Amino acid sequence: MHSDRRSKAYELEVEAFLNFSVENLLTTTHIRCPCVKCVNLKLFGVGIIRDHLYFNGVYQSYKNWTFHGEPWEATTNASRNVEEDDGHSRYNFVFEEIDMDDNDFGDFGSDPYEFANVIGDGDQPVYPGCRKYTKLSALVKLYNLKAKHGMSDVCFTELLILQGDLLPEGNTIPASMYEAKKTLRALGLSYEKMHACPNDCILYRKEYEDSTNCPTCGILRWKEGKDSILKEGVPAKVVWYFPPIPRFKRMFRSHETAKSLTWHAARKSIDGQMSHPADSPSWKLLDDKLPEFGNEPRNLRLALSSDGFNPHSSLSSRYSCWPVILVTYNLPPWLCMKRKFMMLTLLISGPKQPGNDIDVYLEPLIDDLKSLWDEIRGVYDAHNGEYFTLRAALMWTINDFPAYGNLSGCVVKGYKACPICGDDTPSQRLKNGHKICYIGHRKWLPITHPCRRQRAAFNGKPEYG
Repeated sequence: MHSDRRSKAYELEVEAFLNFSVENLLTTTHIRCPCVKCVNLKLFGVGIIRDHLYFNGVYQSYKNWTFHGEPWEATTNASRNVEEDDGHSRYNFVFEEIDMDDNDFGDFGSDPYEFANVIGDGDQPVYPGCRKYTKLSALVKLYNLKAKHGMSDVCFTELLILQGDLLPEGNTIPASMYEAKKTLRALGLSYEKMHACPNDCILYRKEYEDSTNCPTCGILRWKEGKDSILKEGVPAKVVWYFPPIPRFKRMFRSHETAKSLTWHAARKSIDGQMSHPADSPSWKLLDDKLPEFGNEPRNLRLALSSDGFNPHSSLSSRYSCWPVILVTYNLPPWLCMKRKFMMLTLLISGPKQPGNDIDVYLEPLIDDLKSLWDEIRGVYDAHNGEYFTLRAALMWTINDFPAYGNLSGCVVKGYKACPICGDDTPSQRLKNGHKICYIGHRKWLPITHPCRRQRAAFNGKPEYG
C-alpha cells in the first residue's frame, strides 16, 4: 500500500492482490475496485482495476480484504489488531454523545477524503498539549449542547468564536456553524427536509416538487410574515425524513450487530412463555405463509410507533409534534428497545396534530417499506462475510388508542368505537351527560354472577351475553 507505484514491489503486490481476488471470488469481471476514487463502491474487470491501482493508488484504510474473499476476523499482523482496537475506542465518545451505534462507524459516507478528514480530526488535539479532547470530540460535545438547549445557528457561531478566543493559540475549534457542519457531515447522518401543505393535504415531492400552491386547498407553499408579506423560499410547514434503508445496511456492516440480528433464529423457547415477539403467533404465521421470507433469519420484522408530544416546556402551549419510530424486533429483548436501536424515521412538525391526514406524511416511509418488502440487493453481512438480499415486513404498530384510529383508519369514538366488537359494540348515550358510555363489561363475568341479573344498578336490563 505504501510502496512507490512505480516500483517493482508495488507491481508484484498488485498482481498478488488480483490473483487472490480471482481465486476467492471466482470471477474476473465483477470485482470491487479498492482504488482511492472507487473505494470498493464500483465493480470492474481485472484489467480496469489494475489500471486504477496504478493511476489512483490503493485506498490506504482498506487493510482487511473483506470485499475480496478474506474473512472478516482475519488479520495479517498483530499490530493491525492494536490499530483497529485503538481506532474503535477512539470514537466511543461520538457514539455516546450523539447516540450512534457502533454499526454507524463503518459507513462515514462515500467520499474517502471526507473519511480521512474525520480520522484526522479524531487524532488532532483541540489545542497544542490538550490530552482530554480532540477536535472531533470537542465539536460533538458542543453540538450536543446546541441541540439540547435549542441554540440558533447564529448563537452557536458566536459561541464557537468565543471558544476559539478563550483557548490557547493554535486551537482547532471551527470558526463558524458552516465549518462545524462540514466536519460532522462526514459521519453520514443524512436526512431529507420536505415541504408540506399547512392543511396536511400533500407533501411537495414527486409531481408536486416544483408547485407553489397546494392543488387540493389552493393555499400557498410559502410562509407569511406578521405583516402578511410572503416569505418566498421559507416553507409554511416542514417534515424531516430520515431514510431507514441506509441505516439498516449499516447495522449489517457491524459484526456484532449483524450477529444480534439473527439471534431469534438460534434461540429456543424453554418455558413455553412468550419472552420475545419471535414466540408470538403473528411471527409464526408469517413464517408459515411465506416460507421464502421466514427461511432467511436476516429478514427484518419491524414495528412502527407514533404519538404526539409537546416539545415546549409551557403546558399552556397546544403545539403538537409527531415523531414516527421504527423498532427492529430481530434483536434480542435486551437490545431491541434500547434508544440507539429505535430508529427515528419521520418528524412531523406542528402546530396542530395531523390527525387522519398522517398518511400523507407517511408516504416516503411507505415507499421505503415497500422497497424493503420487495428486496434490497447487495447488503453486506459482516458476521458471515457475504452479500445477501434484504427484505423486511412491518408487522405491528405501537400507539395509544386515539393514534390507533389515525394510523389504522379504525373508528375509535362514537357508538361503534370498539375495534374488536365492531358493529356489536354495546354502547349507549347518556341522557343528561350527553356522552357515549360502553356498558357491555358484564359479559366477562361468570355466567352465574349475581351482577348479570341486576337491572337498576346498570342499564335496566339483565346481561346474558
